[in-house]
Amino acid sequence: MLKQRIMSGVLLGVAATCSATLLPSPAGWFVILALGILAQYEFYGMMREMGVPVFRWLGLCGGMAVISTTFWTIGFSDAQMFYGYVAENLVLTAIVLLLFVRQAFQKDSSQPVKTVAITMLGILYGPYLLNYLTRLAFHWHEGTRLMPVGRTGQLLILYLIAVVKASDMGAYFTGRFLGRHKLIPRLSPNKTWEGLVGGIVLSLVVSLLFWWFSGGALGQVQIRFWDAAILGIILAGSGVIGDLVESMIKRDAAIKDSGHLIPGMGGVLDVLDSLLFGAPILYAYVVLILHV
Repeated sequence: MLKQRIMSGVLLGVAATCSATLLPSPAGWFVILALGILAQYEFYGMMREMGVPVFRWLGLCGGMAVISTTFWTIGFSDAQMFYGYVAENLVLTAIVLLLFVRQAFQKDSSQPVKTVAITMLGILYGPYLLNYLTRLAFHWHEGTRLMPVGRTGQLLILYLIAVVKASDMGAYFTGRFLGRHKLIPRLSPNKTWEGLVGGIVLSLVVSLLFWWFSGGALGQVQIRFWDAAILGIILAGSGVIGDLVESMIKRDAAIKDSGHLIPGMGGVLDVLDSLLFGAPILYAYVVLILHV
């Protein structure tokens, strides 16, 4: 299992690096779209295990619409950014209305409110949160949509993956060999306080190394030593929270993994859970704290 986990992690890391640096923008959009839909599909599968009905295909189409809208409307100028936010909010509004209309014509529905709510939660938890990868990749993108992802987007995506996944690895190996005290056993019986500390330390080290080797220049985004230190800690924390949230869902559904697509790791959602919370936090820090 450990060997499979390491091999899958290496292959996913290489794939993520190639996607962020070599592929043209539409291919990057397709990668984010595919990951979002697979994660959402797995979420709906867990809901089905819990006996909660969802409008799966309407939800999946809604998830694709959210990510696609952001990709095709986002831009570097203030006007383009405003238009992108408006377009995304209008799409979310349309999805809510469509879900209620769909429910109105549903026959033999024993849980109408849960059906609408959980279908919408699948969109927000999967594609909407993952869509911040789209923002990180293309907020500072200059040029046409057919050009490769810009340097700023490349470095931000790589930085996010490196720091958050360092936290995952640090927590896993520290908890495996040194873990004694359970973190929140009712949510995740294998997570320990020792693993949490190990994850934060490794995340902090990777963040500072990234800052050192990049000279603090992530394209158009300039980070200082203290920014790297703060981000190393809060991104590690966001990864832990994301992992615990998915563990809570899986525990409620009485399943071990969200899927079986990735050997040694489980499903797509099992791999993305920490990034789902890390991506919006990194984006908010860059835009609101660094004012870039």
